[in-house]
Amino acid sequence: MTAGHLLIREPGISVLTDLGRTSGPRFGVPVNGALDHFSARAANILVGNADGAPLIEVTAIAFSFTAGVDVLVSVTGAPVDVEIDGVERPQWQPVSVSAGQTVSLRAMTGGLRSYVAVRGSFETPLLLGSCAPDTVIGFGSPLGAGDTVPVARATAPVSNPFYDAALYNLGLTTPPYLRDVARVDVTDGPDLADFGATAARLWDRPFTVGAKSNHIGLRLSGALPERQTTGELTSRGVPVGAVEVPPGDELLILHRGRGVTAGYPVLAVVTATGLNRLAQVRPGDAVAFRHVSIERGVETARAEHDHLADLRRRITTVFESLGLDTADHHRKGAA
Repeated sequence: MTAGHLLIREPGISVLTDLGRTSGPRFGVPVNGALDHFSARAANILVGNADGAPLIEVTAIAFSFTAGVDVLVSVTGAPVDVEIDGVERPQWQPVSVSAGQTVSLRAMTGGLRSYVAVRGSFETPLLLGSCAPDTVIGFGSPLGAGDTVPVARATAPVSNPFYDAALYNLGLTTPPYLRDVARVDVTDGPDLADFGATAARLWDRPFTVGAKSNHIGLRLSGALPERQTTGELTSRGVPVGAVEVPPGDELLILHRGRGVTAGYPVLAVVTATGLNRLAQVRPGDAVAFRHVSIERGVETARAEHDHLADLRRRITTVFESLGLDTADHHRKGAA
């Protein structure tokens, strides 16, 4: 049941999304969803939602909304100035917003995508268990000025009953959005041997993100590895994160909006944590790849998962002390 809504004032480039359509590839449909899973999961955890609950992804440009009901929100991802009726508020923490107040995200100083979650999440249509937009099949669309986004639950303003002590001390380590070079881990791809000694060019020096990069794939220029074999490759299934070397002068890294098949040689595969980092690079940014084993990639992803699990435990403790439940699985995320 809808408790109220958010009125979109400045949509910027924003969409309602979640962690993606994980059942989609078996039907030939891309996964899509939030590109930075760490930030999206953290945003939902911070307000007591399930990890995969619908939330708003904001890309690059200023965004604002007015709350039609009291809500508890969090903003994660790329650094932005978060203001409520002109008063600066923190990112990466739960923040109360009263009905009639306007929340603004401005001046993104690093990275490319921020995430806005609301306790109780949003009422929105699903396709194969996910609200993630898909431009190819025409499902979902960008938010527009004047749109209303139904909120599933109202949350009265939260305050600390214990004097003026800080309400949150969450110990959350946020990603390094402001470094000069994005460091991204990759594991061996199925066609690594086809490139011979030139494969090492992938991690020898940084590449530059091209202007045509998007949620389907990133295009990078630099000293390209060269395929040493001449056999023809047939179209086949490819994973999210595949580093392809098509004819021409660019690398192609398939992101969460990629099609499920492709026919270019796959030199490497970006790890799960590397994909989150690539979600935050802008055209013109430098990307340096680091070759790691599959075991190391899994270990890093597990550490990130454990960090978010610890965040949920901390939030649960805080919310329970304030009389708020944290078992809100109104949306369970992608099926």
